[in-house]
Amino acid sequence: MTRNINIWNRLDKVSIGIFLLLVVIGWFNIYAAVFNEEHTRIIDLSQRYGKQFVWIIATVVIAVFVVVIDTRFYFFFAYFIYGFLLFLLILVLFVGKDINGARSWFQFGAFSLQPSEFAKIGTVLALAAYLNASRHELGKLSVFMKSVGIIMMPVLLIVLQPDMGSAVVFLALFIVLFREGMSPYILISGLLMMILFFFTLIFNNTWLTIALITAALLLAWVATRKWKLCLLALGILAGMSLLVYGLNSLVIKSMKNEHVLLISVLLSGVIFAVYFYNKKAISLLMIYLFLAGSLAFVNSVNLAFNNLMKPHQKERVEIMLGIKSDPHGTGYNVNQSIISIGSGGFSGKGYLQGTQTKFKFVPAQSTDFIFCTIGEEWGFMGSFVVIALYVILLVRLIMLAERQRSDFSRIYGYGVVSIFFVHFFINIGMTVGLVPVIGIPLPFLSYGGSSLWAFTILLFIFLRLDASRAEYLV
Repeated sequence: MTRNINIWNRLDKVSIGIFLLLVVIGWFNIYAAVFNEEHTRIIDLSQRYGKQFVWIIATVVIAVFVVVIDTRFYFFFAYFIYGFLLFLLILVLFVGKDINGARSWFQFGAFSLQPSEFAKIGTVLALAAYLNASRHELGKLSVFMKSVGIIMMPVLLIVLQPDMGSAVVFLALFIVLFREGMSPYILISGLLMMILFFFTLIFNNTWLTIALITAALLLAWVATRKWKLCLLALGILAGMSLLVYGLNSLVIKSMKNEHVLLISVLLSGVIFAVYFYNKKAISLLMIYLFLAGSLAFVNSVNLAFNNLMKPHQKERVEIMLGIKSDPHGTGYNVNQSIISIGSGGFSGKGYLQGTQTKFKFVPAQSTDFIFCTIGEEWGFMGSFVVIALYVILLVRLIMLAERQRSDFSRIYGYGVVSIFFVHFFINIGMTVGLVPVIGIPLPFLSYGGSSLWAFTILLFIFLRLDASRAEYLV
């Protein structure tokens, strides 16, 4: 009995306080977002705000249940939980209900459950257990690949639903790998690929290819200070380009200019392979591989963008990048969201006084676009308070993660931080037009039982681990 009392006393009160504040703020703003003058009672179970109240009560029970479970349960059953949730992700593909074009939900009468939300918990637990067991030696290829496999398995199953928004969230766990020793070059390469992806869609591919080749030559000069070598490389590339261009003009007749340049770069690399080997020119080899990889990526982006993404997903990306304008179609949500937030001004229009909110101009306003209600009715100040609460929670969780004695607990803590951060950043970014609309909830604020319960379990498992940080799991 004494041990349980100590556990409750050791739970981080700051994190719990912010959690409760966000949940209450979310409930009141859901009430505002779907307010019905014929159903003014906030605990009206026929309305979303009444149902959210039920989810909140259940959330408190779940949080208590998570805390009373011994921490060793999460450690020893991490793989079992992960495997069970993968099974649910497979099962939902066959017996799930289609909602908005994705088979992502189990339907039980009036109650529905989204397994992808809970899969985040199992994935973070399994990743923490594996890295703890392997002593997080991410410099070893086998350890790195198995870690990536743990992350990507649920991603692939969720993509099959298809639910690209939920799948993207799992990629946040690469932040955990970086914290635990993954090469920074991998993280930087990932960020550069994201930038290159958008550049490929915005700029002419031929000019982008030329810009990358120019950048590679400049890097080679900086690394060697041998301008003659750089001119030789340029000459060989020019010769190869003329050869491939002529072959394409006379025989193949189907390659674009960027394809000609890619093949020319690859052939030039074959010629320079002897120099790389004899001179042990590792820096030049890395620059060449970076260039070849970048050009291959540029040429694959359009293929993937046009053939793998659905039309509405492509339109959202194009609208965000300014390539396309459709304020009354695909861009309607974002356009109305920006108007709603901007109309709130500094202090907002007042609770239940938002015209954009009241007249339902913003679709999905109680779920993915709940932040619009805050922006319109509470203004800049209200938005600032909500964002500040999230930032304080994230910083607090990082501080808790860093003080853990157990590797498992620290890794799990960073997993929670990564998922919360990506949800927070992308969701608010969607509402102000900074990122494409991919349909993910704002933690603790958006309407829905699955997301609220999953975020609560994620958080309180970590708070339970932190409360027992003086104990060894093994």
